[in-house]
Amino acid sequence: MTLIKSWVDSANDPNGPFPVNNLPFGVFSNGGAPRCCTAIGDKVLDLHALEQAGLLPESGFDQPALNTFMEKGPKAWADVRAKLTDLLSEGSDKAEEVTKALHDREKVTMHLPFKVAEYTDFYAGKQHAFNVGTMFRGPENALPPNWLHIPIGYNGRASTVVVSGTDVRRPVGQTKAPDADAPGFGPCKRLDIELEMGAVVGQPSQMGEPISVDRADEMIFGYVLLNDWSARDLQAWEYQPLGPFQAKAFATSIGPWVVTKAALEPFRVSTPEREKPLLPYIQDTGPMLYDIDLSVTMAPDGGEPTTITRTNYREMYYSAAQQLAHHASSGCKMNVGDLLGSGTISGPEKDSFGSLLELTWGGKEPVTLDGGQTRSFIEDGDTLTLHGHAQGEGYRIGFGDCAGKIVPAPKFG
Repeated sequence: MTLIKSWVDSANDPNGPFPVNNLPFGVFSNGGAPRCCTAIGDKVLDLHALEQAGLLPESGFDQPALNTFMEKGPKAWADVRAKLTDLLSEGSDKAEEVTKALHDREKVTMHLPFKVAEYTDFYAGKQHAFNVGTMFRGPENALPPNWLHIPIGYNGRASTVVVSGTDVRRPVGQTKAPDADAPGFGPCKRLDIELEMGAVVGQPSQMGEPISVDRADEMIFGYVLLNDWSARDLQAWEYQPLGPFQAKAFATSIGPWVVTKAALEPFRVSTPEREKPLLPYIQDTGPMLYDIDLSVTMAPDGGEPTTITRTNYREMYYSAAQQLAHHASSGCKMNVGDLLGSGTISGPEKDSFGSLLELTWGGKEPVTLDGGQTRSFIEDGDTLTLHGHAQGEGYRIGFGDCAGKIVPAPKFG
């Protein structure tokens, strides 16, 4: 597929994130109530205004979340995408009417794009799991015995999923030094990022109903950039025997744009060769990962950003469809608006690791920023920004940025 030309000039930039080929969905406001939109070039397009003008079918675009539209299912998703493509492509006879619904993207406020029903975070990147396991258990025992058979995950907190641009307060909690007799309570000292993709569930399943990998893929509406902030020192004390709790509950940032499966279709790739056969219910049925270039920048307060890692979503061991199929396999009901975090995406080289824990190897090898400052973990005032795009022939499918600035911990006592 090549670039679909648009009468919106900025959408024809081959390095721009939002051509007609993309058409991601989000929620914006410009002084009024939040409502649904898509991105085209350097503009946002008010989808509710198009509904009112009779240019789109009524799809719930007046709502401050995409959930009503997602509930309508894959046919409605495809119909709206096809109509938007016609309206925005070069030669459209509706350009004058559509122009009335365009707004400068830099002048609007973006909101959380959907109401998060539940949030589950997986641990499905093999290189990340191997790196972390090596630090704590040595390379010979790095992967847990179940890891090559099952996509490991834990139930996170939907209540603290926030949109890009939201400040994140440094968490506080219990930590225990190795030589201490008892734990203490205070601000996290080893604050970290986790570079992930989030799969957005757009169709439900029923309690007690297993789903196939193929159906799981059909249920996914699209994907967002996701940063699952992590308090490594809190996690080290609390995670045994049940895993992360407060160390992951304080904030998860997602990008403002949900990029649909249809936009990503040309970029499908297969999961890696299996080291051990998977059980039939989660076996691969075709290419269900995507070739998406990812990177993270870190900027100290008042300083310029430095790219600290580059990797790709194709590094995952399990696809989102496999994660969703496994999630429902016990009979767990999946809801519209469920968010599945992929797990940290790390490549094979050190400069492609997806967390500071790995990049600095547990804090022992600090990274140096372009301005000369060094970081083992995140300091107050630092802004971390995730970037992602799939590269087509003369066009890109971008996700926008997923950014968060760390502000000081609250005071106790």
